Amino acid sequence: MSVKLKRPLIGAAVLVLVIAGCLGWVWQRHGAYGLNTLLRRGGTYWITLKADDSRLSPSMQLALKEPPPLAQPGPFTWREVEKGFEVAELPVIADGKEVDRILLNRIDPALFRFVALNSANGDKGIDEWEKALPTAVLIVNGSYYDLKGRPDTPIISDGVAIGPTTYDAKAGAFTAGDGFASIKELSNQTWQTALTGATNAMVSYPLLIGSDGQTHVKAVSRWLANRTFVAEDGGHRIIVGTTKEAFFPLAGLAEFLKSAPLDLKIALNFDGGPIACQSVRLNGFQRKFYAQWEAQVDGDQVKLLRWPFGKSWAMPMVLAVERR
Repeated sequence: MSVKLKRPLIGAAVLVLVIAGCLGWVWQRHGAYGLNTLLRRGGTYWITLKADDSRLSPSMQLALKEPPPLAQPGPFTWREVEKGFEVAELPVIADGKEVDRILLNRIDPALFRFVALNSANGDKGIDEWEKALPTAVLIVNGSYYDLKGRPDTPIISDGVAIGPTTYDAKAGAFTAGDGFASIKELSNQTWQTALTGATNAMVSYPLLIGSDGQTHVKAVSRWLANRTFVAEDGGHRIIVGTTKEAFFPLAGLAEFLKSAPLDLKIALNFDGGPIACQSVRLNGFQRKFYAQWEAQVDGDQVKLLRWPFGKSWAMPMVLAVERR
C-alpha cells in the first residue's frame, strides 16, 4: 500500500479511537444518560455574558438589575376543566409590565392520583413522557438527579423506594397515597418518617414556604432559571406551577408565592432550568411548555447554559397526575 493511501487510513483510525475514547469516558461518568444527552442536544456548555447581553431574555436582563424590581401578582382566574382539576396562568408584574407567567394547576387528590417516576437513561423529554404515560393528565419535572440520571434524593415510585438510602434532608417531601397528597416539612422529622404510608413521594429542596407561613430559602443567590414547584393550599388541594420565564431566583420565587393570592400553606421547590417542562392533557384543555433558561450569576458575570441543538431536554425525574 502506498504512503498516500496509508496516511488517510491512519488518520481515520486515530479519529475512530479518539471518538471511542470520548464515548467511553462519557459512558463511565454519565452512563446511558450521558450518551442520550449527546444524541438529544449535542451535550451542554456554559457561555459567559454580561447582564445586559441580548442573548438573555428581557425578563432575565431586568431581574439582573441592581436592585432588582419588585414582582407583584397580576389578575388571574381559576378555570375548572374537569371536576377536581383547575388551571390558571398567574402573571408576574414588575416595573409596570409582565415579566413572567406561572402555569398553574390546582388538583383535588381525592379525585386524582400522583405518581413519581424516574427514567435514568435520559431518553425521555416531555414528548416521550407523553407517549409513555398516555393516561397522565399532568406531567412536570420532579426532584433532582445525579450524573447518571438516577434519583439524587429519596423517592417512592408506585410503592418502590429508589434513590439514596442515606440522605440528610432538612427541607421537604411531597407525599401521596390512596386518596391523599401533602407536603411534609423535614425540619422536625426524618424523611423516612415523612414518607411512611406514601405510595409515591419525592424528597426535594429548598422549602419555599414552610408550615409557619414564612419563606425558607436561606441561601442568597442570583441563579435564574425556569422553576417548578409543588404546594398545598388551605383546602388541602395540590398546586403545581411552572414559570414560563427565568425572572426568579429561588428567594424571589418564595417571596412572590407568599404574597400571591393562592392560599399556600406550604410550598416545595423541584429541580429547575431547561428540564422544567409541563404537559397538561384534559378534556377540552391542552397545554405544553418547553423550558429553556438557566443562568448562574456572579457579580456582573453571567454564565448561560446552552446546547447545540434540540428543543426538549431529557427529564429523568417527573411527577405525573392521573385520574383515579
